[in-house]
Amino acid sequence: MSIGIDQLSFFVPPYYVDMPELAIARNVDPNKYIIGIGQSQMAIAPKTQDIVTFAANAAKQILTKENQEKIDMIIVGTESSTDESKASAVVLHRLLGLSPFTRSFEIKQACYGATAGIQIARDHIAAHPDSQVLVIATDNARYGLNSGGEPTQGAGAVAMILSANPRILELSSETVAFTQDVYDFWRPTGNLYPEVNGPLSNETYIASFQKIWDEYTTRYSQSFADFAALCFHVPYTKMGKKALLSKLETAPHEIAELLLERYEESIHYSRKVGNLYTGSLYLGLISLLETSVALKPGDKIGLFSYGSGSVAEFFTGHLVDGYKHHLHEELHTQLLSRRIKLAIPEYEQLFNDTLDMTKYSQFQDDQPFSITEIKDYIRFYRQ
Repeated sequence: MSIGIDQLSFFVPPYYVDMPELAIARNVDPNKYIIGIGQSQMAIAPKTQDIVTFAANAAKQILTKENQEKIDMIIVGTESSTDESKASAVVLHRLLGLSPFTRSFEIKQACYGATAGIQIARDHIAAHPDSQVLVIATDNARYGLNSGGEPTQGAGAVAMILSANPRILELSSETVAFTQDVYDFWRPTGNLYPEVNGPLSNETYIASFQKIWDEYTTRYSQSFADFAALCFHVPYTKMGKKALLSKLETAPHEIAELLLERYEESIHYSRKVGNLYTGSLYLGLISLLETSVALKPGDKIGLFSYGSGSVAEFFTGHLVDGYKHHLHEELHTQLLSRRIKLAIPEYEQLFNDTLDMTKYSQFQDDQPFSITEIKDYIRFYRQ
């Protein structure tokens, strides 16, 4: 029985910042952002939107009545949880109208959480072939104004429906996970923004890919020649490329060139959105599938997931015949093109305008899902 991704889509909030303009405002050479880290735009969310609304807006684009009846598990991967106890998946379960007989929970391990969710979903479907699982990666990456991490912020969600006999990507059993206890990026409870050791984070990310790739090629007798494309977690779009280049030197020139071309296709959307944390790998997968004209059914895709702290995993899948018919390129193109560009003072004002959970407030936002009210420390959502 084949198991994998049957549907997938993404949502980002309706505002963005132009990176060259941000660079000038921060007295930085714009090429440092455009070329150095590979970002041209950065998604920004108002206080009326959070990980729940991102997730609901992304999921609503792919859910049908049949899905609502068949889904018996909803998993949210996030490191931007809105509550220390209650999982965002429970709120989403109600907003999305899923069956009451559904298992709902949240996974946290930095940017790796959604990948853990996919592996759990795969095992669940193997035991229950008629079921479907909704896996959502949703985050709001915030480092603070004028901080070193500011140009690598972003916001949004990727929603995926996993099932038997998937129509987009059939997952294989070839997977290698790697864990090591390191403080390259962390956010202690109560801290508004994360602590980051940038050089160590880059070094750990690249070393993790190198170790996993070596183990994968040994364990499964595979090489770069077996892949049509590789997708990476991208906190910024140059990060995955650095890791890929560190091992591509062992590949024949023509194979290396092909994989680098596919890599550029996989970061097309991320350049315009920024860092989605748990969703960045899967935004890359959507970008690859919707941008590339070189891929074909049966092609093998590799996916490298990395969550600081750190847990990494490399897993694979094959494109299903007819996968192009189940993508949402036009919807995603319109979503990105209709966003509003914020001037830097507008961006800074929006960034600083945050929710006060201690007092009663009401809000108005035209997105299909948004926060309408704060009362007694509870977020009420419009659906």
